[in-house]
Amino acid sequence: MQVADVLNLLDQWAPLAYSEEFDNTGLLVGSPNAEVTGIMVCLDALESVVQEAIDKDCNLIVSFHPIIFSGLKSLSPNDHVTRSVTKAVIHDIAIIAVHTALDNLPTGVSGTMAKVLGLQNTQVLLPKTGVMHKLVTYAPSKVADQVREALFSAGAGALGLYEQCSFNTEGLGTFFPKDGAKPAVGETGQRHTEPETQIQVSFLSHQKSAVLKALKTVHPYQEVAFDLIELSQGCPEIGMGLIGDLPKSISVDGLLAQLKKDFNCGSIKHSANNGQQISKIAVLGGSGSFAIDRAKQLGAQAYITADLKYHDFFKASEDFILMDIGHYESEQFTKDLIVEYLSKKITNFAPALPTIKVLKSNVKTNPISYY
Repeated sequence: MQVADVLNLLDQWAPLAYSEEFDNTGLLVGSPNAEVTGIMVCLDALESVVQEAIDKDCNLIVSFHPIIFSGLKSLSPNDHVTRSVTKAVIHDIAIIAVHTALDNLPTGVSGTMAKVLGLQNTQVLLPKTGVMHKLVTYAPSKVADQVREALFSAGAGALGLYEQCSFNTEGLGTFFPKDGAKPAVGETGQRHTEPETQIQVSFLSHQKSAVLKALKTVHPYQEVAFDLIELSQGCPEIGMGLIGDLPKSISVDGLLAQLKKDFNCGSIKHSANNGQQISKIAVLGGSGSFAIDRAKQLGAQAYITADLKYHDFFKASEDFILMDIGHYESEQFTKDLIVEYLSKKITNFAPALPTIKVLKSNVKTNPISYY
């Protein structure tokens, strides 16, 4: 198994296409063609984690946060970023980062928080825009069913709890095959009119290659006409954060105590205790101040996230409480999530070959201490 294979497995789970524009995900250090000896999973690929990977014969690090976030002007080991990258390069250690690709997965970072809290009936807090596309194509009516089935098999036409969704319009298509053309219907040098079906299906951005390949493979025409349209609506299945219901309401003090225990928090910053019973909670792992208004809009009584600033807490109200449990604390279970996924996928990747070890880093990379 090569580094590229691991990257592909991760992309099948948390497509890099869903990463935020500001982010830096994917293969950051190393060759995609390197044979993998072992995988070390961490939150931050610090120098100490690279050393841990070396000690345990792992030449690939899968990190949640990207160690290279902005451009590097030098690899002189003067700070925590360049020291880590330099050490990885010297010892042929590859580094992959998944970050917001996993943040935008409902079963990812926020999904793990929701699971720890026992939230039910969850939905995405901030559906991601720009990831849904519409394909409009035209096929001879006599083969329209085959074209639709191929598109469905490639993943197109899925909308929430529904699959095989399409819109179809009957009409007439015309074309004039020039010399050298090989028309599936009609004759070279003569304009042809063919009963055609316009087929419209939606798909997600990471499915684009598969959908177009399916279309061109099954379509009988030498030149396939189609349009791709980016949809402005957010995708309800992809995005940041989750909101859901507790199976049983709990007091603010009870929720704070549960958070401190279950997330091993050194401290919790929160807005004024309004004394109400909490039953609807929004969560977003990592820095989540940008989703405060959305959490309020959807009726959350408590919003659990991290990195809230002084003025953010003024957005609390009598029926809405803000809780900052810490950046590291909100994302700490992500390592287990990645290890579990890769362990299963790698075992099934090549059952005849020795299983590549997937280890969880024991290095605590939280830079914050509590007194």
